[in-house]
Amino acid sequence: MARRLLPTLLLSLTALFGLLPAAQATPAPGEPATGEPATGEPATGGPTPGGPTPGRAKGEELYPTAEEIDHARAEAERRASSVAALEAALTAARTELDRAGRGAEQAVEAYNGAQLALTRARAEEDAAVRRAATAEAERSAAAEDAARLAAETYRQGAGAELSALNALLGAHGPREAGDRAAAVGQVGERTRQILDAATSTAAAARGASAAARTATAAAEKAATEVGAARARAEQRLAAHQDEVAATARRREQLLTELAAARHTTVELERRRHEALEAIAAREAEAAARAAAEQAAREAEAAAAPPAGRPWSAEGAAAAVAFAKSKIGLPYVWGGEGPEGYDCSGLTMMAWRQSGRQLNHFAADQYAQSTPIGYRQLRPGDLVFWTDTGRAADIHHVGLYIGDDQMIEAPRVGMPIKQASLWIMGTPDFYARP
Repeated sequence: MARRLLPTLLLSLTALFGLLPAAQATPAPGEPATGEPATGEPATGGPTPGGPTPGRAKGEELYPTAEEIDHARAEAERRASSVAALEAALTAARTELDRAGRGAEQAVEAYNGAQLALTRARAEEDAAVRRAATAEAERSAAAEDAARLAAETYRQGAGAELSALNALLGAHGPREAGDRAAAVGQVGERTRQILDAATSTAAAARGASAAARTATAAAEKAATEVGAARARAEQRLAAHQDEVAATARRREQLLTELAAARHTTVELERRRHEALEAIAAREAEAAARAAAEQAAREAEAAAAPPAGRPWSAEGAAAAVAFAKSKIGLPYVWGGEGPEGYDCSGLTMMAWRQSGRQLNHFAADQYAQSTPIGYRQLRPGDLVFWTDTGRAADIHHVGLYIGDDQMIEAPRVGMPIKQASLWIMGTPDFYARP
């Protein structure tokens, strides 16, 4: 706190002494007074800087009056207050910019989730249609068998079982009667099989058709949700871009006002504010790391940490190398490369290099991976953030590369970069693909 108050105190003192009249040293005997010609003649064109001021008798010592001191103090306080307000406005603008960025990213991940749901629904629809077609073919074959049985019965003028019974009664000897009795049983069983098959396959066909219709409806609903998510994402992205531009203009305006209030330059004020932001960022990162360490200690005290998925140095190295090769590429909404990526698109493609298939959706990537703790992190692991604390609401993912560093696709307008693990605060979840 003392460190933060020091610039304001120095500013106040600077303004105070800058506003007070400069006290002139008393000239030595035989020397001309400051501001007077060497000949001793007074300068023309008004009071000299060292000469008498209005309201002072000639020869009176040049100390500031109580009124001048009060005025200077009030002016210094006014400027200090103005500077503090401008700096608070700069901080608020930066906070609003970060909030808009998170909102845009949440919209992008909502789109990714809806797109994944649509893909799954369409796959289920295709499978249901194939099942319905197969069942319909089986039902048709069973119906043909039943039709043939009916035709045979019509030609014989009696049921197949009755014809077989008549043959049994006309058998010559026990052996022939035994053979014909078996035939009667076979004919009866065959009849039942044909009729049961016709009935069951027809029911299966109807069920498969209903499932196909349900899947189609689900796919259409998912498509509608995708469209709505996309529209929301586009609106938020447009608003975010406008806000970025407006905040940038306001920032320059505030820096100009700061420079005028402090009698410095805009560039100097920009560097100064960036340095203050860097200090604040380091303090926030230290607090986030301390929170992660504390959570890890509490988890270990409560129970043994999760075992985690077996770690493959080779697979992780491939994922990390891929992500590093993409540093500098732009963030692309829904991007899967090669021109750009969003956060989950980057991690999905990175792990695909080692044969691990992840969905293009940050929440799904956590569900597809094995949860681990902060102290278990190794290069290639994934780190996640959410505003609600629920895994289903994860909106950002980064790829851990070691030494509390990660590679991430931050948000629209910012390129893929290497960043501190704590840049967004303490991660909410850690997992190993």
